[in-house]
Amino acid sequence: MDVRDKIKGTEKIVSLKEKINDGAFLVDVRTPEEFECGHVKGSVNIPLDRIQLQLNHFRHKHEIIVFCRTGNRSNQAKMLLEFNGITNVTNGGTWEEIAKFVA
Repeated sequence: MDVRDKIKGTEKIVSLKEKINDGAFLVDVRTPEEFECGHVKGSVNIPLDRIQLQLNHFRHKHEIIVFCRTGNRSNQAKMLLEFNGITNVTNGGTWEEIAKFVA
């Protein structure tokens, strides 16, 4: 990892923290079973395979952060939402990373 990667990573963390503090809509896209085993306080569980059916939950949100176990499903969720015209979406990566910023 070079210095630019470290700077980018720091910028991402600051950005996530700011968005969470500003009331971002926190969406865990893991399965309900995974969500029940542990999740971010205040987050909602909308599994990746149900996003298309739940688009109304995302419309009119000022900021959305999606996350999962590894960041893979949340990246897919971000792309799916953007494909459907919802562009204020951030892939937060793992739910554990997001939990660090939630009181």
